[in-house]
Amino acid sequence: MGEASTSGANRRLAGLSWSHFLNDGAATFLPGILPALLIQMQLSVSLAGTVMAALLVGQGLQPVVGLLGDRFGGRTFVVMGLLGSSAGGAMIGFVDTPGVLIGVLVLIGVSNSMFHPQALAGVRLLAHARQGSAMSLFLVGGEIGRGVWPALASLVVVHAGMHYLWLLSIPALVTLPWLWHWAPSLPARQADTTPIAWRAHAAPLSRLVLFCALRALMIFTVITFVPVLWSQSGGTLTAGASFITVLMVVGVIGNLAGGRMADSRPTRPILVTAMLVSSALLVAFVQLDGIWLWLVLAGLGIALFTTLPLTILIAQDILPENRSFGSGLALGLANALGALAVIALGPVAEIWGAAAPLWVVAVCGLAAAALALSLPQHGTDRAVGPLRD
Repeated sequence: MGEASTSGANRRLAGLSWSHFLNDGAATFLPGILPALLIQMQLSVSLAGTVMAALLVGQGLQPVVGLLGDRFGGRTFVVMGLLGSSAGGAMIGFVDTPGVLIGVLVLIGVSNSMFHPQALAGVRLLAHARQGSAMSLFLVGGEIGRGVWPALASLVVVHAGMHYLWLLSIPALVTLPWLWHWAPSLPARQADTTPIAWRAHAAPLSRLVLFCALRALMIFTVITFVPVLWSQSGGTLTAGASFITVLMVVGVIGNLAGGRMADSRPTRPILVTAMLVSSALLVAFVQLDGIWLWLVLAGLGIALFTTLPLTILIAQDILPENRSFGSGLALGLANALGALAVIALGPVAEIWGAAAPLWVVAVCGLAAAALALSLPQHGTDRAVGPLRD
C-alpha cells in the first residue's frame, strides 16, 4: 500500500472512530441520568436493570445485521445506525411514561445494532496490516463516547433540564454526510460462497460469546448500579456519572494496549489475566472509599477493555468470510445476553443493596477467566481458515 493510500485509510479510520464516539455516546448516556429518571418517573431501584436492559438488549440483533451486511455489502447500515441512535437519544428528553421510555430505548438499541457489524468489518478492511491496532483505534472512539456522554448528559439535565438532551445529537447529524465517505463499501458475499461450517465453529463461538457476555455483564452492572449506589449515599448526579467517565475513558489505555498486544503476543494469557484482575478490583471497590473509588474504577476499565479488541479479532478469525456476523456475535449478541442478566440483578440490589450486584459480577469475572483458557488464540489457531482482506 502506497503512502497516499495509507494516509487516506488512516483518515477514514479516524473518521470511523469519531463516528463510533458519537454513536455509542448517544446510545449509552442513559446511566448518567438514570437516578434522575427513576425519581422523575417514580420508579423503584429494582427496575434500574430492566430500564438498562431495554436499552441494551437490542444489541442482540447485531448477528442478524451482520449476516445481512455480509450478504449485501455496502455501508447503509452504518449510516442508518448513527442516525437512529442519535434521534433516539434526543427523544429521551421528551418521554413522560415508562412505556414510551422503553420504546425509545429499544429503538436506540436496534439502531446501535445496525451501526457496529459493518463498521467493525470495514475497520479490518481498511487496516490491512496491524489489525489489532486499527481495531483498538476504532473501539477507543466508542469507549470515550460511552464515558463522556453520561457526564455531558448529566450536566445538561442539571443545568437545563431533560428537554435539552436533544443538543447532544447535533454533532452526529453534522457527521452523517461524512460517514458515507469514511465507511468503506463492503463487498457483497456471493450466493455460491461456501456456507458457514456451523458444526466446526459452534464450540469456539459458544465459548467466545459466553466469555464476552460475562464481560458485558460486569461492565453493565458497574455503569448501572454504581451511580445509583452513589446517589443513595447522598452523592450528586454529575459525580455519579463521573464514575462511568473514569471507567470508560481510562479504559482506552487498556483498549490500545490490547490491540497492540494482539499484533504480537498470544491472546489467551492476556484474557485470563485481565479477568482475574477485574474481579479483584471489583472486590476492592466495594471495600474502599474516597479517591480510591475512582482509582479502582480506572484500573477496572483498563483491565476489562484490554480484552475487547482481542475477542472481536478472535470472532473474525473463526468466521473469516463472515466478519460482520462474527463481530455481531462477539459484541452484539454477547452484550444482549449481559443486558438480560442485568435484569436479574435489579431485585438483588433492592433486597441486599446496590453494592450486592458488584459482588455477583466479581464471581462472574472468575468464571470468565476460567473460560478464557479454552478460547482460540488470535493469529495462531488457523484451523478455521486463513484471514482474507
